[in-house]
Amino acid sequence: MGDASIIVGMSGGVDSSVAALLLQGSGEAIAGMFMQNWEEDGRGGPCRADVDRKDAVAVCAKLGIPLYLRNFAAEYRERVFAQFLDEYRRGRTPNPDVLCNREIKFRTFLDHARALGADRIATGHYARVDSIGGRWRLLRARDGSKDQTYFLHALGQEALAAACFPLGGLLKGEVRGMARKAGLATHAKKDSTGICFIGERDFRSFLGGYLPARAGPIRTPDGVTLGEHPGVFYFTLGQRNGLGIGGRRGGDGQPWYVVGKDITTNVLHVAQGNASRWLHSRRLAASGLSWIAGGPPAAAFRCLAMTRYRQAPQPCRVEVAGDACVVAFDEPQRAVTPGQSVVFYEGEVCLGGGAIDRCDAPYGGWDA
Repeated sequence: MGDASIIVGMSGGVDSSVAALLLQGSGEAIAGMFMQNWEEDGRGGPCRADVDRKDAVAVCAKLGIPLYLRNFAAEYRERVFAQFLDEYRRGRTPNPDVLCNREIKFRTFLDHARALGADRIATGHYARVDSIGGRWRLLRARDGSKDQTYFLHALGQEALAAACFPLGGLLKGEVRGMARKAGLATHAKKDSTGICFIGERDFRSFLGGYLPARAGPIRTPDGVTLGEHPGVFYFTLGQRNGLGIGGRRGGDGQPWYVVGKDITTNVLHVAQGNASRWLHSRRLAASGLSWIAGGPPAAAFRCLAMTRYRQAPQPCRVEVAGDACVVAFDEPQRAVTPGQSVVFYEGEVCLGGGAIDRCDAPYGGWDA
């Protein structure tokens, strides 16, 4: 069981299943590894790790490849979940998938794979890698609707040199078709959505088990109190559902959206209309920058950027100062959210990115 040159991260889903299928078909010596990244502590309710593990076992048995089981829950709590909670305490909306990829899937997993004698790891991510002039590049996937480079932007040269993404040139429909033809148990399994350790559970109930929240007022930019929120932690910018003020009379009849959160005063600010000026900004500041090539293209450069997953990349100008940058977009951007990532692209090439700190929307903290 130590002869595999590539270890495939088997999540129990169709994507990692087909990644293993493709690598096996290419003649690679492979094995699978199921990573348990979460253990319940009685505060979050049930988790689907048992189902996923059984599916990973079934797929590896079907393919006739060995499967290693590893528990990375301690590393995940220390390196990912602790920061997740800290970000919510600060009133931000974190993206744990970015940290999970950098710290767990392409660090802890890679270390364990190397300890087993493998020199590369593979996952079911929709992305591509290549190398030019001795430097590795991260490229967008062929299936733009599934491209996951946004979540992989914090990987460095060492991780990319060891990474294999077999699905990068495929469409999702093709992947499911391959799984069905091969008789893999995961061929019709629903894609996982949302934050991995929360799954299908109620977000407020889960987060409330770790961050006790205080009820407070919901107010308009004019200072009118419309109702009461159960805790500002539970809301993110641009959110419409769950406010409990949809039937309120007055205003212009448009839906209400979250446009600001004030942790200090415990006030949730809302305004009407999806196109409200209270939600839009042209500039943002970010920090904790990570560059795929090891550094930025220049101290100032133009590129495309995304401030949320599946957004169409937007033209902008970036000015870098050490570990931070200021991004100026050509057009106003909606609901730029502190804690989320801004990720930079030059065509199909992902350059890197960082965590959004503030923006110049009215409640964006630009002058803070």
